[in-house]
Amino acid sequence: MPLNLLTNGKKQGRLFVVATPIGNLEDITLRALRILREVDLIAAEDTRHTRKLLSHYAISTRLVSYHDHNKESRAPELIEKLKGNWDIALVTDAGTPAISDPGYFLIGKAKEGGIRVVSVPGACAAVAALSISGLPSDRFLFVGFLARKKKKRTEVLQGLKSKGMTLIFYESPHRLLRTLADLVSVVGDRSAVVARELTKYHEEVIRGSLSEILATLSDRDRIRGECTLLVEGRKEKEFKSDELVVDELERLAKEGSVSVKDAVRTVAGKHGISRGRVYREALRLWAS
Repeated sequence: MPLNLLTNGKKQGRLFVVATPIGNLEDITLRALRILREVDLIAAEDTRHTRKLLSHYAISTRLVSYHDHNKESRAPELIEKLKGNWDIALVTDAGTPAISDPGYFLIGKAKEGGIRVVSVPGACAAVAALSISGLPSDRFLFVGFLARKKKKRTEVLQGLKSKGMTLIFYESPHRLLRTLADLVSVVGDRSAVVARELTKYHEEVIRGSLSEILATLSDRDRIRGECTLLVEGRKEKEFKSDELVVDELERLAKEGSVSVKDAVRTVAGKHGISRGRVYREALRLWAS
């Protein structure tokens, strides 16, 4: 059956959101290959990167660039083509478009224009990493890339520390150590997994606490490849422990009989938790 469908005698263009391999070129569906062959145009994040995939499968469909820096100027052009009965496939460099990717912008414009958007599912680094992580997968929160500025990054992590589900981040290799250190400081030293170069020849999965992974990677001269970082969610006992800590600190703060330092030492020792966790809360209470 041809891609274009007849609706009331008029052809209707469609936008296909096509997942492509995250490393191994064999990780693409037969349907995705058919769609890439049959559409009128492929909108790719990096045409050079996508051309390698197309060449591997002898696909000659025309390519046009669509990325974060040209999405606002290129999207109207693509929408016009879709309204003019073109079928277009949207692909990203690796994995599923719109997941930490500018594809969401074009998809939103297509929906506004009444254009049919079709999912052609496949590889996704976040799901691939979660499936082999060994961390709870019944509930998870995909965060994507954290902000580059420390203040904003810390604010986001503060908001995530109470989440009782596995957290999934994307991170570049040259910012990974910084992110690990921030996580230890803000959410605590939880169990974590770093999945690097997934499905590629040098695939590596590192498991341990955040501090252990940080120590392991800090010894390396260089970290290569895009990374997916998974962090265990907050456990129920942590909630109970923190509630007790806050209650006790509030009591000591109101009494005014001890210093911040003494209060932290007393409460941390009583509940068997790190002074760092207690200290942050104590500073807030003593300042109020």
